[in-house]
Amino acid sequence: MARLIMVSWKQEAWYNKPTMKHWSVDEKAFKKRDPEGYRLWRLAFLINYGLDGEKLDEEEVKKAWPKIKEELDPYKKRAMDYLLWEKRYSLPTNKTFWN
Repeated sequence: MARLIMVSWKQEAWYNKPTMKHWSVDEKAFKKRDPEGYRLWRLAFLINYGLDGEKLDEEEVKKAWPKIKEELDPYKKRAMDYLLWEKRYSLPTNKTFWN
C-alpha cells in the first residue's frame, strides 16, 4: 500500500529563498564587462529558475526572445511561447515515459 507523506506549507523550500544568486557567476563583474550579455543571461536565468518576486517586462522579453529561447528549459519555453504569442503546442496522444 502506498504511503502518503504530508509536508507543511510553512516549510520554505530552498528555491523560494528571497536571496537567490547564481553561485558560479560574478554578477557585478559580468554586468560591468558585458552589459548586453548580462541582460540576456539574467532574463534566461530568471525565466528558468524563478523570478524571485521580480516582474519581467514583456517588450524586453519579446525583443530578447530570438537570443535567449535556446537557453531556456523546454517546458518554460513552451509556457513563454503561450504567454507571449498564445502559441499552442499539441503533444502526441501516445507519449509515455518510455518513448
